[in-house]
Amino acid sequence: MINILFEQRLFALVGILERIAIPLKSEEIPYELIGGVAVMVHVNGADSSAVRNTKDVDIMVHKADLDRIIEAAGQHGFTFDHIRLVCTGEKVRPNQAIPNPPLRPEHHSILGVDVAVISVSDLVQMKLSNNRDIDRVHVDDMDQVGLITREVEKALPPNLAKRLEEIRGNR
Repeated sequence: MINILFEQRLFALVGILERIAIPLKSEEIPYELIGGVAVMVHVNGADSSAVRNTKDVDIMVHKADLDRIIEAAGQHGFTFDHIRLVCTGEKVRPNQAIPNPPLRPEHHSILGVDVAVISVSDLVQMKLSNNRDIDRVHVDDMDQVGLITREVEKALPPNLAKRLEEIRGNR
């Protein structure tokens, strides 16, 4: 029963992704999936049994593209009920340690839907920078399946490397 619920939620999530990815791609608007969906994509690639579902879709875009995004969504009949837009180069919260990284998407397929996803390195930095409970859980999930490599660790600023060590110390 739990697998059925998980799969239903996953298919609903992929439907949302498809409805926003197609208009953004057709209008050539750069974006990246971030947040829990990006964690889900990357963890699934390493160990599908370790995937956690998420209820939200977070997308990072350029602030200058917001009007084009709204127009494209309207033309394709899409509303932003379950999507949160975040801007590259900005902080979502004042206590966020560093601004959001630039867009450098990796392209992945989720149940046949092609999407642009934030890299593991940038995702780890965003999660450690935000440092909420869910962010620490997501970092631990990525670490447990081997996604946080030496290269990812080396790219972390000292304050974020310290947060990673704290997460590892709390296991």
